[in-house]
Amino acid sequence: MIHHLKGRLVEKTPTFAVIECAGVGYQVHISLHTFQQLGTDELAMLHTHMVVREDAQLLYGFAQPDERELFLMLLSVSGVGANTARMILSAMDPNTARHAIQQGDVNAMKSVKGIGAKTAQRIIIDLQDKLGALSSAGSGSASLGGAPSNNSRHDALVALTTLGFDRGRCEKTLDQIVKESPEVDAVEDLIKYALKRL
Repeated sequence: MIHHLKGRLVEKTPTFAVIECAGVGYQVHISLHTFQQLGTDELAMLHTHMVVREDAQLLYGFAQPDERELFLMLLSVSGVGANTARMILSAMDPNTARHAIQQGDVNAMKSVKGIGAKTAQRIIIDLQDKLGALSSAGSGSASLGGAPSNNSRHDALVALTTLGFDRGRCEKTLDQIVKESPEVDAVEDLIKYALKRL
């Protein structure tokens, strides 16, 4: 079991990062929240969890231990796989996700792609008691600035298609966001806005 990776940040995208440790580059799947937390420092550390399947061995990384803890809790829910858990942590930060579960907010959980009413209810029923003792406070704010650059739109499009969304729908959705909300210019914000509409 790989507990964590600490090394040189070679590459970072909204869906994965590459960390070089002792000459070996590890590709680690990350959430949008972790992408925001990583920053641009050359030295990076990710708390990891390995998912072993018949056809692949996948490494998931998290900027903070509490995000990994919530990821593991989500995996314990029947019908929630690693990609769905990562999708939840990309659509909302860990504190917001905890708050939604604690408050029994089915609609908030249903707003995440791939989660229907039954799965949302199952997540809340299975995890509400476990999260009862944890405190939650909303965090995060939208970036303000000029119109999004082509690079931001492109990076957002790549991230969304990597997460399994249809490219055509993603392009239309991003174009609508750019037109309606030109102040949304950061990659992570474009993705968050798009996740709410797709």
